[in-house]
Amino acid sequence: MASLTKTFASLALLSLLLGITNAQLSTGYYSYTCPNLFTTVKGVVASAISKEARMGASLLRLFFHDCFVNGCDGSILLDDTPTFTGEKTATPNKNSVRGFEVIDQIKSAVEKACPGVVSCADILAITARDSVVTLGGPNWDVKLGRRDAKTASLTKANNDIPPPTSSLSNLISKFAAQGLSSEDMVALSGAHTIGQARCTNFRAHIYNDTNIDASFARTALQPVCPKQNGSGDNNLAPLDLHTPTTFDNCYYNNLISKKGLLHSDQELFNGGSTDSQVKSYSSSVTIFFSDFTAAMIKMGDISPLTGSNGEIRKNCRTLLSLLLGITNAQLSTGYYSYTCPNLLTTVKGVVASAISKEARMGASLLRLFFHDCFVNGCDGSILLDDTPTFTGEKTATPNSNSVRGFEVIDQIKSAVEKVCPGVVSCADILAITARDSVVTLGGPNWDVKLGRRDAKTASLTKANNDIPPPTSSLSNLISKFAAQGLSSKDMVALSGAHTMGQARCTNFRAHIYNDTNIDASFDRTALQPVCPKQNGSGDNNLAPLDLHTPTTFDNCYYNNLISKKGLLHSDQELFNGGSTDSQVKSYGSSVTIFFSDFTAAMIKMGDISPLTGSNGEIRKNCRSVN
Repeated sequence: MASLTKTFASLALLSLLLGITNAQLSTGYYSYTCPNLFTTVKGVVASAISKEARMGASLLRLFFHDCFVNGCDGSILLDDTPTFTGEKTATPNKNSVRGFEVIDQIKSAVEKACPGVVSCADILAITARDSVVTLGGPNWDVKLGRRDAKTASLTKANNDIPPPTSSLSNLISKFAAQGLSSEDMVALSGAHTIGQARCTNFRAHIYNDTNIDASFARTALQPVCPKQNGSGDNNLAPLDLHTPTTFDNCYYNNLISKKGLLHSDQELFNGGSTDSQVKSYSSSVTIFFSDFTAAMIKMGDISPLTGSNGEIRKNCRTLLSLLLGITNAQLSTGYYSYTCPNLLTTVKGVVASAISKEARMGASLLRLFFHDCFVNGCDGSILLDDTPTFTGEKTATPNSNSVRGFEVIDQIKSAVEKVCPGVVSCADILAITARDSVVTLGGPNWDVKLGRRDAKTASLTKANNDIPPPTSSLSNLISKFAAQGLSSKDMVALSGAHTMGQARCTNFRAHIYNDTNIDASFDRTALQPVCPKQNGSGDNNLAPLDLHTPTTFDNCYYNNLISKKGLLHSDQELFNGGSTDSQVKSYGSSVTIFFSDFTAAMIKMGDISPLTGSNGEIRKNCRSVN
């Protein structure tokens, strides 16, 4: 956590960098996390429209129909499932909205560029703008930062999207319900300067209405759309007869000429309150473009999900929970399989490099995970630096001048941010790093459960109280582990982590001079020369926790205990005539049993009070909160 001063400064800097204010939408929202977003989307949109010019209108319409149902949240993109009904089968959408495959292509391209970062809701907003621009219309800066809905509403889709049979008063009412004025409504209706409509949507207008040019209806439309219902229902006619693939102001000229394709179109120029605005747009494309862009931006602001609301879908058609098999935001071994597919290899490479330079680092990285999980759960709190107004856990007695490897975690985080920025938590990096350290030094492998988020707080008091000290008795060890939901069996298995690494003289001095349950020769020849009896003399001198194989993850630690060669008092307590002696003997005689129990206990420890869902955050820098 950072000091108030530093925190505000950091947040201000990050806010400027990302263009974020109070979780509101911002034109620069992805400038740091996905700098190639706009060029990526633009390329796919341009390609799709080059293959089928009508697609531009379809993509623009998707954004309209999305925003009118619970806001611009990507809900229109969700497919139905046996247990979930989306909006695609609503009357205004069924056999009508299209372009979902293009959105899929865009999402796939964006995920390659910056996995797990950009919402489908934002993709719709950018795609709508790019479709307009590609077809000759105005450009504007799209405000971004939306998150994707986890729900949809068939009922609202049926009720809130204005039908093509709407009267002027109904249109004004439907738009007003979304916070859009009648002026916005007329400007946004100009989107009908591109695209086509189905016969079923304009049949009544061309046969029953009088406010339509009779010759236009008879010669241009009735041959395409027979009067009888069911005959040619899906036949198409352009919404703008003259320039249906160019975004211009001809739509309004058509209305003045009584050549609006839909009843709702012609209602805008039919002796009502909007006639003058239609005339204005028909005479000035500049005024139309200006008002259209302003109205598009305003529509894009309808009820966005921001902050921790909603989610960032990985597949625009499917909720994240269904895609990843996650229920109730629990941890999962496949949590990043889609959002950061190169995560595990990225972490493994940095860990292997660090250990190749200093074998002791493996034990240090493993210890970081232990000391993190024992303080308010596995939440990355141990990584937070102190500031003038905030005290973290690094200066706690069990950690001060003891826990290390923070620079390696920094390197891992930096490498991970390059492949998938803003996606992976520091807490999960600790979990993966612990496993990889064990494996790199010859220990067992296991599938790490992931999905943790990072704490915004830390606790010096809990670090001092909850992490078992090296002077612990067996009963104290059992009690400390039990407080974390870990059994005495888990405790003995996890203590096997001391088969590698080193400890400071200050942590084993009392054991080698005061205890009797230690091999006298081992004590005298191997330890006392390293650690003088007098406090303050050689306090930081190091001795291996396993004298024989300190850089190999094996079961020698337990054999050391049986030989009364445990370095720490707490180590030797595991084999000192107590309840855990038999388990120590079992592990001493079978590395297979030890490895099996150790991995099970590591997975169990990793489940201690994780922050998931909208709790915590994904830190950009493991040493400070965002």
